[in-house]
Amino acid sequence: MFDAEQIKSDFPILQTTMNDKPLVYLDSAASSQKPRQVIEALRNYYEMENANIHRGIYYLSQKATEKFEKTRIKISNFYNAQCAKAIIFTSGTTESINLVAQSWGRANIHKDDEIVLSVAEHHSNLVPWQMLAKEKSAKLKFITLDDNFQYDLSNLNEIITERTKIVSVSQMSNVTGSIYDVQTIIKRAHEVGAKVMLDGAQGACHLPIHLKNLDVDFYAFSGHKMLGPTGIGILYGKEEILETMPPWMGGGDMIETVGLESSTYAALPAKLEAGTPNIAGVIGLSTAIDYLTKIGLSEIHKHEMDLMDYTLDKIKEIPGITTYLSSDREQRSGVLSFNMDGIHPSDVGTVLDEEGIAIRVGHHCCQPFMKNYDIPGTCRASFYLYNTTEDIDIFIESLWKVHKLFSKFAKVVS
Repeated sequence: MFDAEQIKSDFPILQTTMNDKPLVYLDSAASSQKPRQVIEALRNYYEMENANIHRGIYYLSQKATEKFEKTRIKISNFYNAQCAKAIIFTSGTTESINLVAQSWGRANIHKDDEIVLSVAEHHSNLVPWQMLAKEKSAKLKFITLDDNFQYDLSNLNEIITERTKIVSVSQMSNVTGSIYDVQTIIKRAHEVGAKVMLDGAQGACHLPIHLKNLDVDFYAFSGHKMLGPTGIGILYGKEEILETMPPWMGGGDMIETVGLESSTYAALPAKLEAGTPNIAGVIGLSTAIDYLTKIGLSEIHKHEMDLMDYTLDKIKEIPGITTYLSSDREQRSGVLSFNMDGIHPSDVGTVLDEEGIAIRVGHHCCQPFMKNYDIPGTCRASFYLYNTTEDIDIFIESLWKVHKLFSKFAKVVS
């Protein structure tokens, strides 16, 4: 049985206070909190097992290497990937996307080729492709949103054409929480010979993922959103595609032989992992995956949806609330963006902070989305496995305080 209260007890920071109030953390879409099991794994590595990997024949190095490489296998199994060699360690989703853009993209995108994105992309899945398109004189095309905050696929055949080389879109929105129909996009892209990259920064930590069945060519996500440490991320790619990609960065560990004039490169996955990696981050991520496996991503998603239902039922009673989310429950996640009439998101966030509530306010690295809806930004509450209905009650009560405070202020000003 899913027990959010019991889960919450595993997270030391959630037992603390913020501004002398019990901490209510509702910003997991930005970064999740870490259970003590992950924190202890990091501490144990640095205190008892610290050594570089792949290079040493001594015990500590061999042990660190074993843990590092077993994590690669664990991730491959957890997400039903093609094979462990198809798992590339990076610093996060941003680096994973840049790796594909700069390695595969530079080798395969040429003048007048088309790169398809969406208007709702996080800047991490927008700026790298803008840079590549400018360098290669390629063309950017965009999938728009419909009235339900879903990808508008009504003219997909006109957007993804024979000139399309790659489609790079989010699996799940960090603003609206929309779970997108990416399968239709993948099918159409493959019909014209294009590759597909999914930004899985939100999806990988909340949704059960089967990468082989999804048939996506590239998939990127970050450890820090799924209970793991910061500075560690994953790029999954189909092995046959990764094999053709030239190294993006040169240095140690990605080579086979080195001469003064030229070098040859190591086999996958080392070819795309130059230098000393974030070993502690990988070991911490391994423990985070163990934690998520024990509970199950399906159970976590169900819990988040129950919290969302509970929140929407209460928040609609507050006057002047505008929410930005799909009307279809099956297309939602545990992310709720909203605004309060006449109150800037920063003011809402400031008042909630005084009540010990951590939410995100602003454009959420999605400025084109905000411009499209002519808003300065939104307030965003995002839920995860450790949130409870008590957290929601405190959140809703504090939103009522915001409403009453600014209503009173408006009356004084008038």
